[in-house]
Amino acid sequence: MGIHSHAGKPARAQDRINIGRLVSDYYTKKPDQNIVEHRVAFGTSGHRGSAFSHSFNEQHIAAICQAISEYRQSQKFTGPIYIGKDTHALSEPAFTTAICVLIANDMPVVIQSDEGFTPTPVVSRLIINHNKNNSGIADGLIITPSHNPPKDGGIKYNPPHGGPAEGEITKLIETRANELIANNMADVKQLAIEEAMSSPLLSKQDFIQHYVNDLKQVIDIDAIKAANVRIGADPLGGSGLDYWPAIASHYGLDITVVNDVVDGSFAFMPLDKDGKIRMDCSSPYAMSGLIAMKDDFDIAVGNDPDFDRHGIVTPSGGLMNPNHYLAVAIHYLMTHRNWSADTKIGKTLVSSSLIDRVATLINRPLSEVPVGFKWFVDGLSDSSYGFGGEESAGAAFLSRDGSTWTTDKDGFIMNLLAAEILAVTNKDPYQYYLWLVEQLGEAHYGRVEAVASLAQKKILSSLTTDAITAKTLAGESITDIITHASGNNAAIGGLKVVTENGWFAARPSGTEDIYKIYAESFIDKAHLAGIIEEAQTIVSSAFDAAGL
Repeated sequence: MGIHSHAGKPARAQDRINIGRLVSDYYTKKPDQNIVEHRVAFGTSGHRGSAFSHSFNEQHIAAICQAISEYRQSQKFTGPIYIGKDTHALSEPAFTTAICVLIANDMPVVIQSDEGFTPTPVVSRLIINHNKNNSGIADGLIITPSHNPPKDGGIKYNPPHGGPAEGEITKLIETRANELIANNMADVKQLAIEEAMSSPLLSKQDFIQHYVNDLKQVIDIDAIKAANVRIGADPLGGSGLDYWPAIASHYGLDITVVNDVVDGSFAFMPLDKDGKIRMDCSSPYAMSGLIAMKDDFDIAVGNDPDFDRHGIVTPSGGLMNPNHYLAVAIHYLMTHRNWSADTKIGKTLVSSSLIDRVATLINRPLSEVPVGFKWFVDGLSDSSYGFGGEESAGAAFLSRDGSTWTTDKDGFIMNLLAAEILAVTNKDPYQYYLWLVEQLGEAHYGRVEAVASLAQKKILSSLTTDAITAKTLAGESITDIITHASGNNAAIGGLKVVTENGWFAARPSGTEDIYKIYAESFIDKAHLAGIIEEAQTIVSSAFDAAGL
């Protein structure tokens, strides 16, 4: 796909959504269970959709929250359910619906004291702290479609471990929610908002101060302050906007919020590569505003609307490639934290193999898992993983004492870590990356997408190693063909083919009629192009063999 002619430029009038119509559609459009696209469908990050297309409406949220209430009752969770929301236009009405249904089901609900926005990592932290110190088991909901365009809404469930819910749980919720909708919502309990908000079951807490007070447990704040690191923060109109000033004030840090606008249309955003408004803090197009300010700060950082992703901008290198920063963060943490020597490095199978080389360099165990942050939850919970990270700019790590911080991605700590790295090493993260490259070689990374039918996607997700007959890849002998992740033996839903200096992974999309090829070369960009070309041929051959 080519780059849109307006990518990286300010949004135009025609790029903006009609928020009034979107919210109206949330309440007035009803899903049709006979249409697949209208059904509740939990992917790797919850249920997402748009009111415009009947895929994220009041009935969806009410049914999902009824299903969660029933699940909580079945599990005998008696603690609070913490609810966070981001700044998407659909998040506010969905937040209201969630409260009305949960309270109607006698669920104790806790929200931010000013009814404001709450990021994903904050909800995770609240759940973990509550369950460590109280008998009644807590869990949480976050109303967010992450970095998706303004027309979208989303909702995800975090069970008592604090991280993304396992597939078995989301399947239960999804199935029950669709049953409720198909039955015309007859079994859904829902109060009027006035009654719900005045209920003794609803309580409010200052989530901001709770999170900010704890940050010193995970980041060397004193080092950042002593070095007087100048930090520029662009929330991209997201839920963590009020957190940055609180962090600056509480710890005496030099943090400048470069954009303090909250606007459900996100009209202030530069357009992404495809010409859409998308709050992707790993995109050089969406982040073009902050990149232009790179020389104004020692470190500049951005986040997506629910603050589970990070974006790092340095004067020396501009916006960092997420894979490069993951490698830097891992090397630094594993050499500057007094964690156990057997603490594992967690990475997804499509993250850069530069991380593998870092693990070998510092003699730390590496655990490679399938795509999805849920695979890191157990390891972060029991501190067997010091770090878990995805190539899509999402990561979390342990507290300085080796205890659990969050079990969901935390964009705040990844951003503040960049400032700590500069303060402690006198290298910004990009300079640190160049230092690693000198020792380990330069990785060339790429990703492409191709159209795939449902039948083709099923074939790709169930391939065995026997289906791959090729012996070489881009001139190198194939050393491994992987269909199950080495870190936990879980099926990867595709395959990964490895050589000495390169690899590719092919996976079907869970949300679109496409498959994705991720690839990397430690030789050069031409070798990378060869890997991608041959990967497409290998996948096509598998389809041909299946008669597709």
